[in-house]
Amino acid sequence: MRFVIQRVTEASVTVEKEVIGQIEKGFLVLIGVSDEDTKEIADKMIKKLIGMRIFEDENGKTNLSLDQVGGELLLISQFTLYADCKKGNRPSFTKAGGPEMANELYEYIINECKKSVKKVECGSFGADMKVSLLNDGPFTIVLDSADLS
Repeated sequence: MRFVIQRVTEASVTVEKEVIGQIEKGFLVLIGVSDEDTKEIADKMIKKLIGMRIFEDENGKTNLSLDQVGGELLLISQFTLYADCKKGNRPSFTKAGGPEMANELYEYIINECKKSVKKVECGSFGADMKVSLLNDGPFTIVLDSADLS
């Protein structure tokens, strides 16, 4: 599982010219699910995401977590995080989780995040989405479940 976490001052997702998710200060998280991922792996990733201390404290140090700043989440499914570009110029996506399984884990992540974050918005799995954000910093972190083992 891969999360691309971007600290934002605002972010939104649009499908067919309609805004379906919008947040202010918080994290925009692009979520890639592989065919080997499980709910147990998702739980580890969620715990790391929620506890990530990348907001500035009163001294300008990145020391505060999402809950400490009243931050919000915008969660977007993105199978292209599992693009394999080793051969040729056209990426392969065979390592991405199948749609049914990946959607089930994506929905699980959304529901679990809602248990500890006051505002959680999301995209539409499999839809053609337009994502807008104002990256704060810029601050972007790639979190890969393979690194958490």
